Amino acid sequence: MSGIFGNNKKVVQPIAQSPNGKPETVIGSNTSFVGTMKSDGNIRIDGSVEGEVEVLGNLIVGATGRVIATLKAQNIHVSGAVKGTITATEQLEISPSGKVWGDITAASLHIEPGGLFRGQSAMASNVDEPLLLEAPRTRMTEEPSGV
Repeated sequence: MSGIFGNNKKVVQPIAQSPNGKPETVIGSNTSFVGTMKSDGNIRIDGSVEGEVEVLGNLIVGATGRVIATLKAQNIHVSGAVKGTITATEQLEISPSGKVWGDITAASLHIEPGGLFRGQSAMASNVDEPLLLEAPRTRMTEEPSGV
């Protein structure tokens, strides 16, 4: 019997989460944000952001995203436009519609055909530079004689 108090329960959807279980924050295409944004989850930007964005997870700048900021995240994927300094502790990926103006530091950089990058890049890694490695030691058996 389904009367007034029948089983017409609404299902409450959980907060959007990424595959790694961390919550995802979305800046919509009609949203503009100015300031500092920090998250231990993931962030997707489809709107306009100006300032600083620091993410422990992943950062996605969607095709409609327009960012003038300093960006720091584990992985960064750019399909929109970014102007500023980017630091990706793992990978920076620029899609065919993505445009980046500024300096970047990343362990891995992938620019798809059509993607734009203008600026300087540095590869971040734990490997010592060849100039910093210790030179092989030569063994001298005799002292050179002075004249």
